[in-house]
Amino acid sequence: MKGRRSARAPLIWLALALAICVPIALAAGSVQLAWRGPVYILAGFAGIIALGLVLVQPLLIGGYLPGLSAYRGRRAHQWIGGTLVLAVMVHVAGLWITSPPDMIDALTYTSPTPFSPFGVTAMWAIFTVALLALLRRRLGLRLRTWRIVHLPLAVVIVAGSVAHCLLIEGTMETISKAALCAAVLAATVKVLVDLWRRRTLRGESA
Repeated sequence: MKGRRSARAPLIWLALALAICVPIALAAGSVQLAWRGPVYILAGFAGIIALGLVLVQPLLIGGYLPGLSAYRGRRAHQWIGGTLVLAVMVHVAGLWITSPPDMIDALTYTSPTPFSPFGVTAMWAIFTVALLALLRRRLGLRLRTWRIVHLPLAVVIVAGSVAHCLLIEGTMETISKAALCAAVLAATVKVLVDLWRRRTLRGESA
């Protein structure tokens, strides 16, 4: 059993790296980049990286990445969360610089593009989680309360991010984009199901 686990560990990390890096690499080779400015390109790739980080988060909190203890997984989850916030800020700031009117429409939910409201909703959910995490001790939020607040917001982040990505016809290659979005959804569902099972077992044992 230990041999199988040790053999699976590098495969899991390799699969994660491919799921994130392949879409980025294929987007870097898109012909559409020839008509884009550097700020717009930076904003776009920040968005792709952000989606990759959204995939990592449930894997960390669920303990599915080998070689990481529960403590290290939680710490990495926090650091990745901060990096996710930064990536989203770069994404939004870059798009604001390149087209302020479009960003105003998006932020006010008046944009005619179907992908905008999903992205903006996911953004606000990400910022809300980050702010609550920073103020958790000051607010006196217990772990149970934090989870009750965090889980629904995480679902909003995942659903909004995936819908936002799938509806955009941009530099990302279609198949790799769909695969990354499917991985994000699968990882999130897996974590939610496992958390529900753990709580059910604890309730039965109690």
